[in-house]
Amino acid sequence: MPSSADQPALDLLDAHLEALGDGTDPPLLEGPVLLAAEEGDELVRWALDRLRRLPSEPKDAFARRIGSLLEEFRSRRCPWNAAALRLLGATYTFAATGPRRYEDWAHDVRAVLHRSVPDPRGWVRLDGDRANTARHTVPAYPFDPPDSAELRRRLYALEAEAAVAALAVMAEEWQSEHAPVRSRPDRNAVLTDARTLLDRYGPAARYWTNATAAASDPAPDFLAAGLQGTRSHGFLTSEYINGLDLLEDLGLIAVTDDEVGVFWSFGAY
Repeated sequence: MPSSADQPALDLLDAHLEALGDGTDPPLLEGPVLLAAEEGDELVRWALDRLRRLPSEPKDAFARRIGSLLEEFRSRRCPWNAAALRLLGATYTFAATGPRRYEDWAHDVRAVLHRSVPDPRGWVRLDGDRANTARHTVPAYPFDPPDSAELRRRLYALEAEAAVAALAVMAEEWQSEHAPVRSRPDRNAVLTDARTLLDRYGPAARYWTNATAAASDPAPDFLAAGLQGTRSHGFLTSEYINGLDLLEDLGLIAVTDDEVGVFWSFGAY
């Protein structure tokens, strides 16, 4: 369902639905959103019609329905969103892109990890900890980002195809994974989604990972190793909050002249 609405209208509608799902006060649906609906924008009208039909009680069921509506709205908004949700929506992952503002891109990566910058294109972010109360104690939770110089020291360069594989294995679970990507019947579809996500950053993008295998080889075989066989320099907090230990992680960073993309998988117990 292609949409002709401009980014502000779609961003406002996205924020409205997200706030409804979080149980917080949503921004008013006015201005660009209502204008887009009046002008016949198909995606906006579809989402507003679905929203009007949702029963507001019971509240927990309403929140689940809003979550489903928001996910479908985001998937229909653009192919990149759909690929991100298919690939990473069911695992404990973080996926966000921010603007490139500094010569030293490590500063831009830190801004993304601290959620202090928006996606330049208004596309989907995957961040299950965005509203986690743990962030009252550790603002970047689940991350504990080092300073910029140390952040660079914990990362290794990756070739583009290795970056695709690193992102693809983030569709796995850290423990009790019975279907690693390498043996899945939809292996090629998983790799296609990973490639779609990284195509956003263009052919000149540079890639970095915290996986230690890349210290000696810019093209490690992430598919063969899978998450369970991948070791890394940790970027996670050691704080034990809300009954959760964070023990493992795999990160991938894409850097261009205009954007930095950050993708991270977490193992937690």
